[in-house]
Amino acid sequence: MPNYVRLRQEGARYFFTVVTFRRRHLFSQPLARSLLRQSMNEVRARYPFEMLACVLLPDHLHCLWTLPEHDDNFTARWASIKRLFTQKYLRAGGRSLPVSESRGGHHERGVWQPRFWEHCIRNEEDWYRHRDYIHLNPVNHGYVDEPGQWPWSSFHRHVQRGWLDPEWPGASPIELIEVAGE
Repeated sequence: MPNYVRLRQEGARYFFTVVTFRRRHLFSQPLARSLLRQSMNEVRARYPFEMLACVLLPDHLHCLWTLPEHDDNFTARWASIKRLFTQKYLRAGGRSLPVSESRGGHHERGVWQPRFWEHCIRNEEDWYRHRDYIHLNPVNHGYVDEPGQWPWSSFHRHVQRGWLDPEWPGASPIELIEVAGE
């Protein structure tokens, strides 16, 4: 098994991609969306982080976080979110997909893909490129024609706060990034 080395910086901003097991369209279900929100809020109450942008698609999510000043432990946060969501989802009648003997032996369930993908944001331009990627992701996947049509996105909050125009991206060309976690 590969030895994953993650860049960890206290108080840094990160872009994350987290994917469901076998890309199952788990978040097409209102119950799953609600339980994910609950799980994230519970973990955030114990292990603070600021979520600056997020999009939830049927089989994955992308988000931008800022960690507290003297904290670099995003791995514990994601492990807690995934574990808490899985427990809540299964207790509520959700089903996990079959897993290999090896995964089952480690008490893993077929709800999430193992691990997640992260990128430490380098500068303001990098932040904006990842924010734009997040908000355009439902368009790129063909779910909607415009970012504002997707209900499970921080795009609406960014418009409310005046950070984005409601007609964004409009006719302006935007250079999109390639994200390895897709």
